[in-house]
Amino acid sequence: MSGGSSATVGSVFGSDEQGDVDVDVLRWIDLARLVLREERVPSDAEVSVIFVDERAITDLNERFLGGDGPTDVLAFPMDGDVVPPGRQPDQGGRGPGSTTDAGEPPSVLGDVVVCPSVAGRNAAEHGRAADDEIALLVVHGLLHLLDYDHADDEEGAAMRRREAELLERFREAGPRSPG
Repeated sequence: MSGGSSATVGSVFGSDEQGDVDVDVLRWIDLARLVLREERVPSDAEVSVIFVDERAITDLNERFLGGDGPTDVLAFPMDGDVVPPGRQPDQGGRGPGSTTDAGEPPSVLGDVVVCPSVAGRNAAEHGRAADDEIALLVVHGLLHLLDYDHADDEEGAAMRRREAELLERFREAGPRSPG
């Protein structure tokens, strides 16, 4: 899938909003689902993995993170402010004719935004395949949504170890399975 395609599988939404690099959105959705399962994230949690061009990621990087120029991956965790069930603004039930209580809203973890063209350049610099770099970026972004960080050496080492473990599990799982 490339250049404007999207899909939702399970609790992961994937979208390819760029046309510079062919991206197998379903493969990366499978990887995201694996990460969520391995991290024991509740099954109702939702996440988006979005592939964008350099112009879009530069804009996001500058507007939201104060960065300069394009980057390879950005993670945008959602706030903890989840809208309670029920009608708004009084949250007083589901309304006339409703016989059941509203269920809990799904927890939205956030968005991972990847730039495949920057990933391709990084892959060449690191001597690895572009798909391996994209896989690393998807995992890296998802781990950021799950509160992993690399602000200090100890945190960084723990995050890199977890990335390696998850990528190995993905390689062991082999090609995408249906559904």
